[in-house]
Amino acid sequence: MTLNQTMRRKRPQKAKDPKSPLLEVCPQRKGVCSQIFIMKPKKPNSAKRKVARVKLTTGKTVMAYIQGEGHNLQEHSVVTIRGGRAQDLPGVRYKVVRGSLDFGGVVNRMTARSRYGGEKQCLLRSSLFTYAPAKKPKK
Repeated sequence: MTLNQTMRRKRPQKAKDPKSPLLEVCPQRKGVCSQIFIMKPKKPNSAKRKVARVKLTTGKTVMAYIQGEGHNLQEHSVVTIRGGRAQDLPGVRYKVVRGSLDFGGVVNRMTARSRYGGEKQCLLRSSLFTYAPAKKPKK
């Protein structure tokens, strides 16, 4: 940049493309599941990833990744969508929020419960700590 250019004005910065454009600057959006299906990830990885096609309240359709083990989603379930892509699934730029609206949280989740909508587990479980009377020593 020349001295004359700096004196007059800076060059305009290029606008960045949003990573999740269909949210339209909102943190989350509500939508209805139109289809639930399984995708295979890209080359080095191997799995069966659960994905939902969701029609948003704006009228646009997105593919959203279903996180965690097991889910209760069906067609016509009302869900919340947030930004964040699944790195090994091409075209999936959104995630379904667990524990919100019709979508339940992960059952028996102990760590990172807030991300998966997990219920708080009781620390002392009756099955782990059962009362057993002390044995009398033999004479």
